[in-house]
Amino acid sequence: MDNYLVSARKYRPQTFDSVVGQQHITSTLKNAIRTGQLAQAFLFCGPRGVGKTTCARILAKTINCTALTPDAEPCNECENCRSFNEGASMNIFELDAASNNSVNDMRELVEQVAFPPQTGRYKVYIIDEVHMLSQAAFNAFLKTLEEPPAYAKFILATTERHKVLPTIVSRCQVFDFRRISSADIAAHLAHVAQCEGVACEPEALHLIARKAEGGLRDALSLFDQMATLSAGNITLSQCLQCLNMLDYDCFFKLVDCIAAANLAGALVLCKEVFDSGRDGQQLLTGLTSHLRNLMVSLDPATHQLLDAGPEMGRRYAEQAARCGLPMLLKVLEVASDCEYRYRDANNKRLFVEVSIVKIASAATSPD
Repeated sequence: MDNYLVSARKYRPQTFDSVVGQQHITSTLKNAIRTGQLAQAFLFCGPRGVGKTTCARILAKTINCTALTPDAEPCNECENCRSFNEGASMNIFELDAASNNSVNDMRELVEQVAFPPQTGRYKVYIIDEVHMLSQAAFNAFLKTLEEPPAYAKFILATTERHKVLPTIVSRCQVFDFRRISSADIAAHLAHVAQCEGVACEPEALHLIARKAEGGLRDALSLFDQMATLSAGNITLSQCLQCLNMLDYDCFFKLVDCIAAANLAGALVLCKEVFDSGRDGQQLLTGLTSHLRNLMVSLDPATHQLLDAGPEMGRRYAEQAARCGLPMLLKVLEVASDCEYRYRDANNKRLFVEVSIVKIASAATSPD
């Protein structure tokens, strides 16, 4: 147990090419290193768990590597790379601005910048959650950030760019990190599962990817949790139960009942959902999301917007063809309105049942 590492740390990328879903960032940084056109400061912005700090560390290691590969990747063999991988590099400093946000902390950092590196080419300062710095700390940092020594590089990372002072932003090259697509997350989870010897159902990995909402770190944490629960054999049913999500089949059956004006069947399904411990918000939100997936499944050109695996995509396309666009638009409009008004209802269960009746009535009413 003492040697156990969570997957998010064990499989943290060590090169630009191994970073998932941020090719627009990594290709730009590699070109800058290859051509020697490195900015003095970088600002990495984006949601949590998408690779900001990871890319900052890889950049810091790469620019100090003494034997870069032809593809501008670190060699991981020179003295600087080895010391970085062992956590003993004297050229790379990481500061958590959430807990070191005072003006005195920033003054100490500015004083350190005055001393050139003893080994390696650059001293790199990685400041995480930079938006947490106080106003005075930002002001103490401005001059150094604008005119640092040639050997100093600053990499600032934040999840809330709007809280960073414009005077700081204007002194940096800004890189906007994207949320990682579910397909990329599922592919990476499949790779991790293979390395760990964990058997997984493909749809279970896609479900974990959906739950993570674009954050790879969150997805890896959920994967570790599911691998522990399932004893190395992750199934879709286990994921649905553990992640407190409704089964795909529930919504496929519900839409079939709505399309056929089978009110009794739809209300029975609602009862089963409530009996399983889920609330009405999950049902209405899940139904709206399901109807949206059906809508984008109608045209092969929009299949790329579908957040599901190949087998589930085929089921969406089949049901969408049975429903047709006019019915889906009418039903989606009513379902969205019911989802919006759910929070104001006093009797939640009654509201959901009436909402289902309204949705079914909209599906079968003439234009």
